[in-house]
Amino acid sequence: MTDRLTMQDPREQYAKPPFPKQPQPVPGLAAKMDPQPDHGETSYKGSGRLAGRKALVTGGDSGIGRAAAIAYAREGADVAIAYLPGEMTDAQDVIALIEAEGRTAVALPGDITDENWCKQLVADAVAGLGGLDILVINAGHQQARDSIAEVTSKDFDVTMKTNLYAMHWITQAAVPHLKPGSAVITTASVQAYDPSAILLDYATTKAGIVAYTKALAKQLIEKGVRANVVAPGPFWTALQASGGQPPEKVMTFGEQSAFGRPGQPVEIAPVYVLLASQEASFTTGEVYGVTGGAGIA
Repeated sequence: MTDRLTMQDPREQYAKPPFPKQPQPVPGLAAKMDPQPDHGETSYKGSGRLAGRKALVTGGDSGIGRAAAIAYAREGADVAIAYLPGEMTDAQDVIALIEAEGRTAVALPGDITDENWCKQLVADAVAGLGGLDILVINAGHQQARDSIAEVTSKDFDVTMKTNLYAMHWITQAAVPHLKPGSAVITTASVQAYDPSAILLDYATTKAGIVAYTKALAKQLIEKGVRANVVAPGPFWTALQASGGQPPEKVMTFGEQSAFGRPGQPVEIAPVYVLLASQEASFTTGEVYGVTGGAGIA
């Protein structure tokens, strides 16, 4: 692989399946994936587009959240990341990368299915960063089930609380701290528009994220705050290897995209940077698809 900013055939820019079989227990660790995802650890180059900003990223230990956190630090922002305690090893790597840029890093381990913790993590982020003007709701729960009969009430409850309830609790706690010019960015999925049969509950929450954010955008623009959605397609993250896809599908993950491969987290990070920056000053209530050619219509 050459420098990601060098002109090249995007179909050949990153690893293609088949990948090794690599099941992991929930929540999964990026450090155990083969091949290793590119979150921008060495490949993302910043240019000061978010200098002085203060960001909270949920699910910031791995995957898309990790890529956004790294990019934000490289663009000059201080960053707090929320993650499950079981993801500590991945999170420590991200904290070190943020601090290596000379930025403040705040670690927030906890379970976002707990309403009280959602409120506390916002308070802790604000205290640790000295304010808040970028909120990225990214943490998600995804477990594949072959049949509706296999989707238990517990499955549904965990997915709804992680993907929808937590989004509401965290956003509700954060909004009073957001001043004009701030940005909220949520993470939906191509599943909101083209749901897979094996992801009934997950796809339902992702459609809900789109609707929630569009409604939220109409409220927040009244105080000068923008809210937008990013809708990824198949990205190579620990979410897939830890039950988000059946183990055999992880081995061929992304091959159905127009690129013949999954996206790498660093490839979507610039969208999170744009939506957080003042360059997107006339953008709110929008859905940005990064789907590998699948579209979101």
